[in-house]
Amino acid sequence: MSRGVSTIDATIAPAANGWRLDRALADAVPSLSRERLKALIASGAVIGADGPARDPARKAVAGASFRVEVPEPRPAHNEAQAIELNIAFEDEHLIVVDKPAGLVVHPAAGNLDGTLVNALLHHCAGELSGIGGVARPGIVHRIDKDTSGLIVAAKHDRAHEGLARQFKAHSIDRRYQAIVGGVPVAGKGTVDARLARSTANRKKIAVVQGDAGKHAVTHWRLVQPLREAALVECRLETGRTHQVRVHMASIGHPLLGDPVYGRTKAAHRAVLETLGFRRQALHAARLGFIHPVTSTALSFESRMPGDMQELFNQLVV
Repeated sequence: MSRGVSTIDATIAPAANGWRLDRALADAVPSLSRERLKALIASGAVIGADGPARDPARKAVAGASFRVEVPEPRPAHNEAQAIELNIAFEDEHLIVVDKPAGLVVHPAAGNLDGTLVNALLHHCAGELSGIGGVARPGIVHRIDKDTSGLIVAAKHDRAHEGLARQFKAHSIDRRYQAIVGGVPVAGKGTVDARLARSTANRKKIAVVQGDAGKHAVTHWRLVQPLREAALVECRLETGRTHQVRVHMASIGHPLLGDPVYGRTKAAHRAVLETLGFRRQALHAARLGFIHPVTSTALSFESRMPGDMQELFNQLVV
């Protein structure tokens, strides 16, 4: 069955005279990213007075009009599922969700459904204009299954591209609350250590030396000393897999409850077992960024979830 096509009429602005056509059209059509427009131009879906404009690099002329034919997004392969979401913010461009611990973000082997993506496909039905031509939410950062907290997803290409650009520039404000073993001697510090898959265990991430792995930086500060433990805030300069968990373990303060990188003391083990706390004590508490379409500064905060708050209460000195 062929997909339907919607059309957008665009006129090149005076300020865009002489720009590349893909750049000028991205300025005129805020809902489409430059990469998406480049692909549409190449496919002949951008029609001007002299017919299809197939060269995205051609010079744009102020006042020139074009009809952009946008194919209806292809359905996503994943199933839309009615899963309750705690929504911190939503508009026609993006959505910020306060994810509970236990919810997987992306479908993958072992978790083909029941994920955040499945939930967003249901919640945003009819609103997803397509990421790369597919009706799916554009998620540019991830949170581990057993980490709770804030995560943002785009509803269309332009928002996705804008958010990805900010993540790449490390300008997103991401702060995590973590309960770690031991009390750091210093009140604050920075872990600047490259990360890569462990050669001994491919399911783990490890600190590596030299030029191996990926650049990773975590800034941490002591919030409150606890009983042989501490509440710390971690501000991420980069966003690598398991970054907070590995970096804090590397300086001798692993997260309590972490089944992969933790080294739980007997006293803490008893508390964790009594509470039934079976995850790393990590919560994405703050998320701040510039709205990729409206340019408004946005900032969101999430309260420590109940299970982690109970753990904190049990460890207060």
